Amino acid sequence: MAAGPTHLVRLRITYRDALTSPIAFAPGAYQWTNTVKRPKKALKAVTVGFVVVTGLKKLGFPGDAAVINVPVIPADDPGGPVPFVTERGGYVKNSAAWWEPQDVSGLLIASVGRAGHFPDLSNRVALLNRILIIDPFQPEALTLLSRDLYETLLAEAGALHRVSVTNEALAMRVNQVYWDTYAQTTRTEISLGMEMGGFSKPTPADYLFRMIPAMENLAKVRPEDLENRIRLGIAYRWNNDQFAAIDTHEAVLKDIPPAQTERRARALIELAWSRIAKVAWNRILDDPGIPLAVREAEEAYTLTEAPIEKFMAAYTVAYGMIFSPTRDNKALLDRLTDARDWYVKAPGGSPASWRLLLENDNVKGLVEADPAFQPLLASGDRPSER
Repeated sequence: MAAGPTHLVRLRITYRDALTSPIAFAPGAYQWTNTVKRPKKALKAVTVGFVVVTGLKKLGFPGDAAVINVPVIPADDPGGPVPFVTERGGYVKNSAAWWEPQDVSGLLIASVGRAGHFPDLSNRVALLNRILIIDPFQPEALTLLSRDLYETLLAEAGALHRVSVTNEALAMRVNQVYWDTYAQTTRTEISLGMEMGGFSKPTPADYLFRMIPAMENLAKVRPEDLENRIRLGIAYRWNNDQFAAIDTHEAVLKDIPPAQTERRARALIELAWSRIAKVAWNRILDDPGIPLAVREAEEAYTLTEAPIEKFMAAYTVAYGMIFSPTRDNKALLDRLTDARDWYVKAPGGSPASWRLLLENDNVKGLVEADPAFQPLLASGDRPSER
């Protein structure tokens, strides 16, 4: 045993780039369960401490100083920085400083613009996620991330049903209806995430789960973005958050002036779908939400002049009627016929893609059970077995 001079050295490390600095759990972050992700922040600076022993050459060592990984006492301890007592060298408690939005506001805006030019979605989302770690309410990043994930989720619906719709606007509404009806029945694709399912790439559920908090934050910082709030209500509906979906769409409708008839029609259609989704899932067929949803969709039908919205409104009325305990099949058939006529008039509409709208679980059973509905199959074909 030999004694030697020992020093407790503290080193302050500063990271100059907010976009490449290390990410750590935010102060106060607590791990409730493995499925709840803890908030994170970007590290700006941190202090580390370590023990240095000197005077080693005279003891036969090749160098005169060495850093040793041994416990050291905290600096604020009355006993002083004496080694071999309580704590190991490393991070000095409460020494971290974090990148804040006001530090790099210009960089964040520029980075959103750069992310928008990335052709690969995963790279785009990765950079946007990094930006939102620094500023969770950066509006441009939230807007781009919400839009990309929503459109990707709709595209995933197209990959699942494999029916071509040549017009982009109509395809988005058809794919939305696919998720609307799917969310009321099977739900697997939008409830089973990549990690839980053991998959090698993100699932539609992963896009949905990441999309919702981004839309929620965007709704807080830009409540005037009504399209985002409408889509947030749709996302709640797909996630089976029934009351959140209805409340969101009711609030949006109140904020739309009566003169904006097309926008009001859109909001009425989505509100009706949210009310229907609650009944379709719970199967409480005397729920007052059904007649209310039918009236709202009927109002939307009278307000709009756009073929796509006319189709959506008529289809929504018919779909809502399915869940009425006093269902009128004749009225339901009339509305489905209206929906079909407007659908084929819309840019990109075709009999083949129209039949997709008759193949979801709730409509298909009705069409196959009653011969009166067969004319809805424009080509005379029966719905394909899926």
